[in-house]
Amino acid sequence: MDWDKLRIFHAVADAGSLTHAGDRLNLSQSAVSRQIRALEESLDSTLFHRHARGLILTEQGELLFDATSAMSKRLDAAAARIRDSEEEVFGVLRVTTTFGFGTLWLAPRLPKLYEQYPDLNIDLMLEERVLDLPMREADVAIRMKEPSQADLVRKRLMTVQMQLYATKEYLAENGTPGSLEEISTHRLICQTPAAPQVGASASMVRHLMTYNPGSLLTVNNYFGVLQGVLHNLGIGVLPDYVTQDFPHLVPILSDIETADVPVYLAYPEELRHSKRVAAFRDFVQDEIIEQRKQLKQMGKL
Repeated sequence: MDWDKLRIFHAVADAGSLTHAGDRLNLSQSAVSRQIRALEESLDSTLFHRHARGLILTEQGELLFDATSAMSKRLDAAAARIRDSEEEVFGVLRVTTTFGFGTLWLAPRLPKLYEQYPDLNIDLMLEERVLDLPMREADVAIRMKEPSQADLVRKRLMTVQMQLYATKEYLAENGTPGSLEEISTHRLICQTPAAPQVGASASMVRHLMTYNPGSLLTVNNYFGVLQGVLHNLGIGVLPDYVTQDFPHLVPILSDIETADVPVYLAYPEELRHSKRVAAFRDFVQDEIIEQRKQLKQMGKL
């Protein structure tokens, strides 16, 4: 099907008049009329009912107009993405990360990003499932391991460790364990063993279970674990990136921690020059640098 004829058809259907469509397209009325007749002949269908007041789409014309409207929206979106790669930062950026990192680290920092780029719209997709970036299920991903998919730009952001934390109030009432054996007198709060999570965390929980915690609260995400700890329910297994935003949490048995878990930011190669992606990437890196500075000042690094 001829794209140029479809473009002219869409303009006529939208304007409801050959003359008005011709004005928009800088074409004469006769030229527009010829293109519409040629399109109708190629489809062997009548697309417009013609009367003195203008043109009305037939049923077949409505079907085609629905299709050209969808095409027009997609072309407008593509044009916006192209402009975005060359000009200012605006439009939708789809970001995927884990529920824990998204709720505990990223979301609280987004107001700063919106202050810098008020026309940027973040679509935050929090799930443990790894979305397919090359197939454009998301634009940017932050993950707790290096992405294995091909055709991705990768950036290692930082490393995370899992540690045991409790509130000062909980420890004042229940005592501070001095060894793993004393876990047996405390409630352990951790992610549900069957929940998707980084291997280092799962290994740590399995190890702690061998010391028979006095009680157990399992949650399927770290946000829930944190809430349990903040409400003095017990000692929780949490990622160390929460220590800046919740400085009153006390690390327990600091020598018991997991190996470093790498955190990567990744996006498709085709978005390498996107201003939106660059703005988000730079923002995240700046926030990590700022976090490190504050943790050093707090004596936690």
